[in-house]
Amino acid sequence: MHAERGRTETAPDGSRVRVLLGLDGGSMARFELPAGGTSSAVFHRSAEEIWYVLEGRGELWRRQEDREEIVALRPGLCVSLPLGTRFQFRAAPDAPLAVLAVTLPPWPGDGEALPVAGPWPPDAT
Repeated sequence: MHAERGRTETAPDGSRVRVLLGLDGGSMARFELPAGGTSSAVFHRSAEEIWYVLEGRGELWRRQEDREEIVALRPGLCVSLPLGTRFQFRAAPDAPLAVLAVTLPPWPGDGEALPVAGPWPPDAT
């Protein structure tokens, strides 16, 4: 599938998502936030993700058990969101942020992403 042919929807965290490909074992999607946008903080019930930053800059907050950090996002950076990780991300004020994400197993649908408290007020809806 060509990326421009996929349907863009709003993800549970408020970012814009376009599913690119899905298989039995995983799926791939492109996530975007507008310049200055901040997602809602969530965690996934059964899926973990690998992110590759395509364009823009921003920050990713992630917390798993007693480990918590804020990662500076920039093109070429690859990060993981293991199962149970609470996370939130935001785009820098000067440019949109685009991330390629692989979800394992494939995104199961409604009820997968559950809201949690994050460090920033969300505004991506």
